[in-house]
Amino acid sequence: MEKYIANLVTLAEQCDCGNHHNPITIEKISVGKEVLLELVSFLKSKGYKKPILIADVHTFEAAGVSISKDLTQSNISFSVSLIKPDENNDVVADEKSLVQALLEMPQDTDVIIAVGAGTIHDIARFCSAKTAVPFISVPTAPSVDGFTSMGAPLIVRGVKITYQMTAPIALFVDIGILKDAPKKMIAAGFGDMLAKFTSLADWKFDHLVKEEPYCPLVAEITREALDACMEQVDSIADGDERGVRILIEALIKSGLAMLIFGQSHPASGGEHHLSHYWEMEFLRQKRPAILHGAKVGVSTSLLAGIYKEKFLPFILDSSRLHSFEDKAIVAKISENLTEINHVYQQIPESGQLRRLLEKLSGETIPAQLGIDDELVKASLSEAHNLRKRYTGLKFLNEINVQSTLLK
Repeated sequence: MEKYIANLVTLAEQCDCGNHHNPITIEKISVGKEVLLELVSFLKSKGYKKPILIADVHTFEAAGVSISKDLTQSNISFSVSLIKPDENNDVVADEKSLVQALLEMPQDTDVIIAVGAGTIHDIARFCSAKTAVPFISVPTAPSVDGFTSMGAPLIVRGVKITYQMTAPIALFVDIGILKDAPKKMIAAGFGDMLAKFTSLADWKFDHLVKEEPYCPLVAEITREALDACMEQVDSIADGDERGVRILIEALIKSGLAMLIFGQSHPASGGEHHLSHYWEMEFLRQKRPAILHGAKVGVSTSLLAGIYKEKFLPFILDSSRLHSFEDKAIVAKISENLTEINHVYQQIPESGQLRRLLEKLSGETIPAQLGIDDELVKASLSEAHNLRKRYTGLKFLNEINVQSTLLK
């Protein structure tokens, strides 16, 4: 991965897209078997003497116990913050969890070690940004693409908002630990990668119609990571060391793309807006949480059908398109129609996406996640308001077809 990062740094420096690219400040990414043994050596090389491990009871058992033994044997004093679950026994990145982690950080803490999956990393990333203490990533499941990014999706007053915080200074990814993660978390990571089909299309549409900043290099990094998963889906479904490595490296690369760009656009489009809407409604109803990647995989297959059956037919019908009252958008779509059609045609059919999820024993439709038709309909009409991005979903709502999106 070090060679890959060095190449990305060079490509980002040479990129002429006109956007500011964040430097990749991650000093080390180690992916392999028993790589946690390298963590203590890295801490010593950096002169860190007072780490804190942020985890939950499950992720601490998966990797925190081993790290604690290594630290103890190396005479490194450390503290631990085990994030408490909510009333549904879910660990969430909300105000309670953030405050708990901050309060349990000793004042002399000089490095944070995030031991867990997406939620634990979001909490650690927040603490790192607010205390100016660097953090190290130790994933315990290949479930999300945010390990290397700066974005932290946090729940504040019941609303999920992604804040740009800080990236880790190093990642230590033990394939043995990831291979033993629950199968549903591996399926969730694959679902998060599937989302790139719709997110990349929505990002390009936003750029062509609303002149949102866009970077072909970042889009290509994301597309290559997605393609790697599609080419090796059977290996990933097997859940063996090779498949898990392919998946986690794709997730890491997607996160690096977001890190370079400084925003989540390449990896988060209308499908993530639907997922966030569902999550907030579950929180409001105090229902048990659903894995992010599971929701995103389902929302991607749902949105793919809508884009194929509603969005493309509308913009390709000249008379219907020109009946839209926003003539500036009509002009932009007409000007870029060939390219817009191309990027959305690249999205696979809904049935194909569902079959891919089924290979990993993942959920394929909202009902399997406990999401009923009323919530789906509400999200299709309202979720686009969660972000200031001009997605295909937002366009469909502007032309007043939300009531027929499911037909």
